[in-house]
This record gives sequence, structure tokens and C-alpha cells, in this order.
Amino acid sequence: MDRKLNRPDGAGIAIALGLLALAGVIWWDATQLSAGSPYGLGPDAAPKVVAAGLAILAVLNFISAWRGTMPHRERGDLGPIFWIVGGMVALIALIALGGGFIIATAILFAATARAFGRKALLADLGIGFGLGFGAYLLFAKLLTLSLPMGPLERLL
Repeated sequence: MDRKLNRPDGAGIAIALGLLALAGVIWWDATQLSAGSPYGLGPDAAPKVVAAGLAILAVLNFISAWRGTMPHRERGDLGPIFWIVGGMVALIALIALGGGFIIATAILFAATARAFGRKALLADLGIGFGLGFGAYLLFAKLLTLSLPMGPLERLL
């Protein structure tokens, strides 16, 4: 009987361990939240559900990686990853430096659109601006939640 023996997938095991570590951090962070509400479910309920789901996913991923039955992964293209990470860094920097939510959101949207292959930078900045503006109005004005203020938000 000619049977191909599958070897453990090191990358899959590393991903499983990373997922398990992330689940542990989320679970620990949820236990640090203040006491629950009088209705039974507190602010820790949703993070604990997410952590449990990640832990289950980690175990199943580990089993699949250990058996060597992980699906074939194609070689990744780092360009889109750099665009998305760059957009996230720009978002964090703009918010930290007082650029505001709307501008930061517009830049993140344009960078993410570029990562997915769009080349219309000005149009994407405009779309991102509109989405950021709408989100700001919804959260800050309608729901009265605090979002990072910048020069544009102070005008509103």
C-alpha cells in the first residue's frame, strides 16, 4: 500500500499557537473589566465569546496542521500588506497628532483600496472622506460618542 505520509505543517502550528495566545490575551483582558450588569450579561460577555471562538479555531487549526492536512498556501504578495499596514500606521499617527477621525479614515480607506488593486487615489480619498464624514456624524452627533477631533471635526 503506497500511502503518502503527511508531515506536520510548521507554519500552521505557529498560526494555531498565535491564535491561542490571542485568545488568552482577550480572555484575560475581559476578566479585567468592571463588574457585570444587573441583567446577567456584562461588558465581558462578548470578548469572552470571541476568545472562546479563537481558542476553538486554534485547536482545530493545530490538529489540521499536525496531521499535515492544511490546504496549500500560495506565495504571498507583500505589496498589499504594506499598503494596509501603512494605512493603519497613518491612521494611528494622524489621530495621535490631532489630524482627526475624518482625514485619518479617508487615508486608511484609500490605502486599503490601493491594496486591493484600485489606482484611483483621488477618488478613493473622496470616498473615504465621505464615509469618514458620515461615520463621524453618526457617532459623534447622533449617538453623542466621542471620536478623535481634528481641524475638520472642530468646524462641525
